[in-house]
Amino acid sequence: MKRLLVLALVVVPAVALAQQPAPAPAPTPTPAAGTASGAWDVMANIGGADIAMKCTMTQKDADLSGSCASDQSTNALTGKLDGKKVTWQFDTVYEGQTLTVVYVGTLETAEKIVGTVDVRPMAVSGDFTATKAK
Repeated sequence: MKRLLVLALVVVPAVALAQQPAPAPAPTPTPAAGTASGAWDVMANIGGADIAMKCTMTQKDADLSGSCASDQSTNALTGKLDGKKVTWQFDTVYEGQTLTVVYVGTLETAEKIVGTVDVRPMAVSGDFTATKAK
């Protein structure tokens, strides 16, 4: 009788456990927000003028550094990546005046940034699209 009771206490829970569904797989980790590192082809329309540049960015943690080159000059840039928000800026000289060009965009995909650009202190602005250079 004790043997039957011990058998029932061991077998019944083992059978019950075997009939339970398998545990759900561990959740897939959420991918990082992205990286802005690399070479980008930037097309901007600022105050009605189309401007093409190539910006090369290096990301360390949230900080960006690098340069933007147009057919007129190459300028050192600094910036930040905060989640999907990308900001960078550089100073350039136009007709003897130092201007700060500020880009604020969203990293829509690993290959595309879309946003606005402001030229300070001239109060001229526009839109831009940056795509990863191939």
